[in-house]
Amino acid sequence: MKLYVLSVRRWWVMVPAVLALILSTWLIGASTVPVPSLLGGGGMAQVKHFVPVIMSVAVMYCLDRRLQEAELTAVVPVRRLDRAAASAGAVLLLAATPVVGLDVARNTLLILALALVVRRIANEATAVAAGLLYIIANVMLGQPPDPLGHRIGSWWALPLYPADNMPALVIVVVLFAAAITWGLAPRARAL
Repeated sequence: MKLYVLSVRRWWVMVPAVLALILSTWLIGASTVPVPSLLGGGGMAQVKHFVPVIMSVAVMYCLDRRLQEAELTAVVPVRRLDRAAASAGAVLLLAATPVVGLDVARNTLLILALALVVRRIANEATAVAAGLLYIIANVMLGQPPDPLGHRIGSWWALPLYPADNMPALVIVVVLFAAAITWGLAPRARAL
């Protein structure tokens, strides 16, 4: 099974993905880009909101690599190994929090949770796209202007919450735990 995890699933990809996330976050810092807003005028979005896609792509890459026959006949259910590897990746990501910031780590866990749920329903490519679309929707719709023109955050736009918002972190951790449990359960698909 160790050979399967390393050579077929390639869960070792999580380490370079976290390093790429750290490097990207360090290089871009607090850079902003102009984005359109569907709720009035244009706005600026921090580039770091899009960095969680790196981890989402890495996890979906690992989950997409499978040998159905080997998984069906394995003594240890592969989904257990997948859960352990995805959880280890989350722990590795949370260990990088002092470097990338709590908001990037929280948003990455949220995008991974969304990707795991969408993967269960559809496939890996759709899961990555759903995570990216969720980020885009947050940036474009998540900060409607109030009557004075100031931007306020919507309750559903968790990636836009400040880094020190602990209720948002708790919600994301619960969502990630639920996604690991449900999203990595076996799918009822024909071989």
